Amino acid sequence: MQTQRLNVMLDSIAKLVRRGALTNAINLLSKLRPVDVAGALVHLPQREREATFDALVKHDLTRAAETLSEMETERAVHLLQALNRDDVSRLLQEMPSDDAALLVAELPEDWQDELLEKMKAEQSSGVQELLGFADETAGRIMTPDYFALDEDVTAAEAITALQLRSEEFEMVFYLYVVDSRNHLLGVISLRQLLLSPPSTPLRKIMISDVIRVTTDTDQEEVARIVATYNLLAVPVVDQESKLAGIITVDDIIDVMREEATEDLYALAGVDADDRALGSAMNSVRRRLPSLLLSLGTALIAVVIVRYYLATIEHKLLLAALIPVVAAMGGNAATQTITVVVRAIGLGELSWERGRRVVFKEALVGLTNGVIVGLIVGLAVAFFFEPLLGGVLALTMIMSLLVAATLGTLVPMTLKRLKVDPALASSVFVLTLTDIITFLFYLGSATLLLRHFKL
Repeated sequence: MQTQRLNVMLDSIAKLVRRGALTNAINLLSKLRPVDVAGALVHLPQREREATFDALVKHDLTRAAETLSEMETERAVHLLQALNRDDVSRLLQEMPSDDAALLVAELPEDWQDELLEKMKAEQSSGVQELLGFADETAGRIMTPDYFALDEDVTAAEAITALQLRSEEFEMVFYLYVVDSRNHLLGVISLRQLLLSPPSTPLRKIMISDVIRVTTDTDQEEVARIVATYNLLAVPVVDQESKLAGIITVDDIIDVMREEATEDLYALAGVDADDRALGSAMNSVRRRLPSLLLSLGTALIAVVIVRYYLATIEHKLLLAALIPVVAAMGGNAATQTITVVVRAIGLGELSWERGRRVVFKEALVGLTNGVIVGLIVGLAVAFFFEPLLGGVLALTMIMSLLVAATLGTLVPMTLKRLKVDPALASSVFVLTLTDIITFLFYLGSATLLLRHFKL
């Protein structure tokens, strides 16, 4: 019911915008949560989206800032670039520093300096500090607003401090305990704090074995840690173990969604910025390079087929079976790549553990190859020629074994070389599988034709 009601309201907003009734549309948007406002804007054509957001900025700056925080970075940046820079600086000041830093980093360089100068000193310095960390690291996505107290503070004093300072923080999940130099000593859950005797010092109730990350930890690793240990937030420390900020679970969800989208798109050879609701020309521009690369690698297989053209002309049935050979090898390779890339992304598979996985996937490929090979080989032998059925059966066994082995080794090697394993695995593995399979299939058939005069 809630979804149906929301969809009706989104349709109404779109109709009002198309008619130019922006004031009425903004009144409807003001009744929605920021995440729903972001969803409503996404459904509008670009020009109407920009006009609506500009009106929202003028009507309710805080709601506009909250909406930006809920949007994908690329869309948010496009909206900012359609505004005048004074409005952009005002918007960034309303946003949490980690969200503001994420957007500023994607804006043109000539915008960045001007916007940081126009922002208030406190917000500007916070954003500049985050921009000093490398992209896609814990330092870049952390928020410097955290609740921390000295180890000698009592539970009662901590509760009072939390009540007085709660408005300073975006979210408070944990109380962090630090020393006089801001070194992270421990962590206390709010439940634990409330249940402790009022006079108890924090150092006696804190958990000293704190799960933490450093400012240069990759954001994928941060997401894995948070998911593994079921944390609501994870503290970020610098090289001296001083508390620099925290990363909350809402930011981690964004990271996981972003990384999962990148891997899914990369496996399909699609640019991560391609969207179903985007323009057709944008999709063409982002998909065409991958298609051209696939075409180039596919032509390698064509060269092999051409080399055995005399064999194929002598036995046309070989040509009819080529799609079967290529399809099964490609499917097996895709299955293995998907499983292996996911394991790498979740941190389950490392180079050191790779040997076990290679043997396991090779066994899977060999077993599947034997089963599939026997089925297709017997079918071809029964309906056509026994010897060709045998060639096809052996080809299937070899093809699925090669696909499974390469589907494991290639992603692991790319990861070892610090290249995204999802980015190039499909192209490399499918091409190599096709080349080896065609060589074996047509080469074996050629030998049979020569020796048995089929």
